Amino acid sequence: MKEFDVVVIGSGPGGYTTAIRASQLGFKTAIIERDRLGGICLNWGCIPTKALLKNAELMNGMKHLSDFGITAENVKFDFEKIIARSRGVADTSEKGVKYLMKKNKIEVFEGSGFINKDKSVTVTGKDGKEIDTLKAKHVIIATGARARQLGNLKFDEKKVLSSTGAMIMKEVPKKLTIVGSGAIGVEFAYFYNAFGAEVTIIEMMPTIMPIEDKDISDVVAREFKKSGIKLMLETKTESVEVKGGKVTTKVSGKNNEDLVSDAVLIAIGVVGNVENLGLEDLGVEFEKGSIKVDKNYKTNVEGIYAIGDVNGPPWLAHVASSEGINCVEKIKGLHVPDIDYNTIPGCTYCQPQVASVGFTEKKAIEAGYELNVGKFPFSASGKSRAMGETTGMIKVIFDKKYDELLGAHIVGVEATELITEFVLAKSLEATHEQILKTVHAHPTLSEGNMEAVGVAYGEAINI
Repeated sequence: MKEFDVVVIGSGPGGYTTAIRASQLGFKTAIIERDRLGGICLNWGCIPTKALLKNAELMNGMKHLSDFGITAENVKFDFEKIIARSRGVADTSEKGVKYLMKKNKIEVFEGSGFINKDKSVTVTGKDGKEIDTLKAKHVIIATGARARQLGNLKFDEKKVLSSTGAMIMKEVPKKLTIVGSGAIGVEFAYFYNAFGAEVTIIEMMPTIMPIEDKDISDVVAREFKKSGIKLMLETKTESVEVKGGKVTTKVSGKNNEDLVSDAVLIAIGVVGNVENLGLEDLGVEFEKGSIKVDKNYKTNVEGIYAIGDVNGPPWLAHVASSEGINCVEKIKGLHVPDIDYNTIPGCTYCQPQVASVGFTEKKAIEAGYELNVGKFPFSASGKSRAMGETTGMIKVIFDKKYDELLGAHIVGVEATELITEFVLAKSLEATHEQILKTVHAHPTLSEGNMEAVGVAYGEAINI
């Protein structure tokens, strides 16, 4: 039995970050991974999908070359090469994590981890044989999540797809149905539409991207419709049937027209990987299918912790990483503040991009705030016009009474990069004046952040 201070089960962005920080703090650390280092995010999620979306952005950009006085004829694409590039990016990322494990002297065990009643952890290989048993003062579960099924419908990753199957298809389907319009749904809708697929999104709510501010999701909906993506809102998916090489999706609600397509992507969220870890026998408590933890990521069982997707929403890679660092720093006894979940940015990488932090306007009103709201369209930005990227806006929401930044929402070019200024401002409890009086370089997209704040207080210059 090998002994460690910290054993981490799972090596996604939460797990490997946790292991590195634990090692930096002087803990003898081990990490257990049953598949590829980096987990879903690096291998089948965040990173390779962004590689695919870059291809889609380039493809769509080719359609507008004439706006820049450039002509290109007979533009073609090699879909197998597009997929291969994405897989290559994932492979490089995995190698990077392997290097980080070695650099930080973290012992890696390839297999599945099972926590025994004495809190030792048994590592089992894919063949079912026991590889090793580890003993640690602290066991941190970072096993992540997997795509949620639609009822009892199984993913075959050929006709019925999760995000994993959607990123390794051998050819572009002529017709693709997507169930759900969260980040995964709209990103793949944008990707496949760029390469000629006839895409339909089914969404139960009245707007796509329903967790986003309505002004923002309305812009995405308009742009998607312009690009030929069909939106079926306030529509429930009743069943999916594969027959004769086609997929029939039966729906009800505002739309009741059954859809026949070449494949269907189920993008209705995720569910935590809590099974086969020995948690039930240990008496670990669950809440809504996730591992229940306190603000220090402790479970109700001493010495057992859970961070990232496995402990519930928000299901974001950067949340998992932050929770892991926070967890081990508290184990070390450092005085670190609890994570403020109201300052967590959310990012979606379709075009136009979407990024947000804090309250939507609707949520802020429901919470009883009186608001100062500012909206700055990218069409009023000199840098945006120079780039030929004028779709979208920056929207800020302030509490009228205390001048607190309640929320910020961006849709448009580089939204996912621009949001960080507002995340930092919100974290530091900056006033509108502090943002507005900070000198922003010209010409930049980030000037729009300043201008949106100016609009909220009647001080905007360029609109």
